[in-house]
Amino acid sequence: MPTNAAQVEELRWKKMPVLDDGFVCLVDVMGDDQSIVQAARVSYGEGTRKVSDDRGLIRYLMRHRHSTPFEMVEIKFLCRVPMDTWRQWIRHRTANVNEYSTRYSLAIDAAQQTPPDLWRGQAATNRQGSGDYLPPELGAELTASEAQLQEQARKLYERRIELGVAREQARKDLPLSTYTEAYWKVDLHNLLHFLSLRMDSHAQLEIREYATAMGEKIVQPLFPLVWEAFRDYRQGAMFLTRLDTELIARLMARLAAAGRTTGGDDDFMAVQDPTWVDMARNRERDECREKLVRLGILKV
Repeated sequence: MPTNAAQVEELRWKKMPVLDDGFVCLVDVMGDDQSIVQAARVSYGEGTRKVSDDRGLIRYLMRHRHSTPFEMVEIKFLCRVPMDTWRQWIRHRTANVNEYSTRYSLAIDAAQQTPPDLWRGQAATNRQGSGDYLPPELGAELTASEAQLQEQARKLYERRIELGVAREQARKDLPLSTYTEAYWKVDLHNLLHFLSLRMDSHAQLEIREYATAMGEKIVQPLFPLVWEAFRDYRQGAMFLTRLDTELIARLMARLAAAGRTTGGDDDFMAVQDPTWVDMARNRERDECREKLVRLGILKV
């Protein structure tokens, strides 16, 4: 029995609302923070006893990317999610999944709807991302046409069922906004990898809301020590490549010679990696620039 048994019972089957008609909830969990500590000490023996406490050990494991102890914990969720968002979710092939079948059962009579103020334009610099929100008056038109399409598609589906069309065929024209449900069981290591990708600001907003609900409302209370380490070493951390670190060294030397502590974009471009020089557009260079701005080394 996990040491957080009371917390588990409080959360079990509690639906955390997401979007307009979706949810995630905890079905079951095997393990807690202490389970990870126990697994690590079995695996690594006396060596880990140099770490003073359980918190320190968990942070060490997270910091040095020792994944096996985190795999000793498993969590089962039930989620209700639009099919287009589920397509992104199911790409994470490290979980056990059992999805609601519209071959055997009638399709769920709900489709995700977009409020007028939440329609997003295409990002100018990212082909798979969103840009700014569209004007509310245009959003109102889009929401109205969306509702009309969803209603017509549902009526068509239900009419086919009435006429005796097989469920597996009647469903084919339902929109991707239709909700589906699934059990999703995953070990904690792979769940944290999912959350690090899908809670990121670059992830699509809809799946980010699901990941945030799972992380903050379920994982955080069940695994407080793991969540703290995850926040420090995954979400709030920064990955520096060899090119990044070498550029930083060149930039700091340039600034020191000029008696400055921060530089501008001209300084950055002057010390950029040689492989970037002839490229008008380069995502790796842009990402490096963003890191230096975040570190306060660069002002742009």
